[in-house]
Amino acid sequence: MPKPMQHTITVLVENKPGVLARVSGLFARRGFNIESLAVSITDDPTVSRMTIVVTGDDSTLDQINKQTCKLIDVIKLVDYSQMSTVERELALIKVSAESDSRAAIMQIVDIFRAKIIDISKKSFTIEVTGGSDKVDAIEDLLRPYGIMEVVRTGKIAMARGSHTAMT
Repeated sequence: MPKPMQHTITVLVENKPGVLARVSGLFARRGFNIESLAVSITDDPTVSRMTIVVTGDDSTLDQINKQTCKLIDVIKLVDYSQMSTVERELALIKVSAESDSRAAIMQIVDIFRAKIIDISKKSFTIEVTGGSDKVDAIEDLLRPYGIMEVVRTGKIAMARGSHTAMT
């Protein structure tokens, strides 16, 4: 049986109401859990870009790719799984920051080139950007101090070099 692997897919779609529901519904009907989903408008206001991360074997994902391309509002699909890409994720992490732990937390933030974007008497809110591994690593190091809340954008990706999803 083929080994499931993580796939990062960009789907360019018409910027219309209901398109996100139709695309994500297709994945759900096929039994795929979307691990990460980031959607935004592109430089063309009539086009939105969806970056979807799912885990599955190649043959099943090939079927999803073909079925996604058949949806009326889908312009183009790019599977980045076999390409060299630049991938990033943004996370905001609210961590308990009592006076005796602030210096240690600030050192972790500095090492990861993250930023403290909000300070209160009992907490720091930290912004970190990078690959999913980097976000996971800083989260793991901050956990002993007491993570109060985490929000992550999900992965965004594009091909390295001059190749674009639009071409």
